[in-house]
Amino acid sequence: MNAAASGLSEALAASGRECGGCTLCCKVYNVVAFGKPAGKWCSHCKPGRGCKIHDNLPAECAAFDCLWKTMPALPMHWKPDQAKMVLTVHPQTNNIQVVVDPGQPSAWTRPPYHGQLRLLAKSNMAKGHLVIVFVGELATLILPDQDVQLGVLTLDQVVSVTLETGPGGTAYEVQVLNRRATADGQTLEVASTSRHAVRSAA
Repeated sequence: MNAAASGLSEALAASGRECGGCTLCCKVYNVVAFGKPAGKWCSHCKPGRGCKIHDNLPAECAAFDCLWKTMPALPMHWKPDQAKMVLTVHPQTNNIQVVVDPGQPSAWTRPPYHGQLRLLAKSNMAKGHLVIVFVGELATLILPDQDVQLGVLTLDQVVSVTLETGPGGTAYEVQVLNRRATADGQTLEVASTSRHAVRSAA
């Protein structure tokens, strides 16, 4: 799976929070061990019931927990089978990733979810952590006061947001950066840049 809970989440599942019949992670993520693409049900999953090989999971599945399970402050209605999206923290960037059920692509725009994603963006941006929604490969950056369409975002791309103040006021500068291997290791190259005026206090 391409994301794992760490950083902002707790080390252990919150008391009383078990997967039960929730199996959405078995649909929205790729599973490398089985060659399962993201957005398709895993052949080992019984939707709404659980995994048929739960006692013999591949390592990537066994290590996975969503934020609903590990972050006690996240309200109960964020359980993935109810919210129709799975929240995790990216293990390298500590960005909050919101992976939406492709069968319910607008789930993240519904109340109370959209408003709470904006609040997550506001509370985490100062720490350098972004909130990014994925519907398939299409990504949307959630800012405290607006949403920015990023288009297709690949695993080797990085998103950067800075606040810039100029004659026209304060704006977010949003950059999508490509990782490129070099003789010295790795470098980042700007793929796209856009500016978005701040609409309200961030």
